[in-house]
Amino acid sequence: MPGRDVTIADTPSVAHLRVPTYRAADIRAAEAPLLAAGVPLMARAAHALAEIAAARLAVASVRRALVLAGRGDNGGDALFAGAELAAAGLGVDVLLVGDDAHDAGLAAAVAAGAHRVDLSRLDLREYGLILDGMIGLGGRGSLRGGAREAAIALAPDAAAGPRILAVDLPSGLDPDIGEGDGLVLPAHETITLGAAKAGLARGRGPALAGRITLVDIGLALAGAVPVGEIEIAEVVRA
Repeated sequence: MPGRDVTIADTPSVAHLRVPTYRAADIRAAEAPLLAAGVPLMARAAHALAEIAAARLAVASVRRALVLAGRGDNGGDALFAGAELAAAGLGVDVLLVGDDAHDAGLAAAVAAGAHRVDLSRLDLREYGLILDGMIGLGGRGSLRGGAREAAIALAPDAAAGPRILAVDLPSGLDPDIGEGDGLVLPAHETITLGAAKAGLARGRGPALAGRITLVDIGLALAGAVPVGEIEIAEVVRA
């Protein structure tokens, strides 16, 4: 796979809006004062993710979701979204891709009825949707460990398998330059949180991100300098 992008050709390119793109550091800086003030950014993001995922599952032939969860905030967003889906009565399985998990998110998902699964026993025919929360804004360099193993297993069947919704970025895609080491889990749709990341419009980003939905979680980016623009399908306000 290195050196060759796996893209999802059956996803139509929908361009309704053009929005600015920002570097990861500027987005982190915009998040910081809100987090310090106790604004529940993760709860906002997770709720929006759950609403979007539920809408996609409503038209899927199989109404069960697989959550791929890393240990950071990206995994937390995905796990809390999975908890909302499970609480709404949808089937949810969780695949943890690291030795650690976002503890509160995992506890919420399990309490709501989600089940943990192992990569070796996955049958993708059981799912209508995969929520990719392995690696997000903090991702740099190659996928490693369980995230790499999951991407290797899932990427070859990405186009024909369940719909993949990437949380913020497709796992393995650099948030600023849109590159990777050749191993990125491609998405049918990327749900980018707070602001559009520069890497979605650069390098391999356009080929791997699919349809882009921006979730407005209330970040103030007036002082940040955009580095470009990107076409997106819609804006959802959390």
